[in-house]
Amino acid sequence: MTASATRTGILIGAVLALTWVVIGFWAFFFVAVAMAIGAIIGRVLDGKLDVSALVGAFRGKRSSS
Repeated sequence: MTASATRTGILIGAVLALTWVVIGFWAFFFVAVAMAIGAIIGRVLDGKLDVSALVGAFRGKRSSS
């Protein structure tokens, strides 16, 4: 059985909600930031995120011309 985007979203929401309820807001915030960083790293490793284009965007350079 493959995980759909909806199921993945539900799982992420449940993890974040349980973290907030059980441990508190700052733990929730830390878990959310860690998950976002993990998602970015995963996209880079999958080849779905071009790091050089991302760096260029932060520097104010245009990615297409």
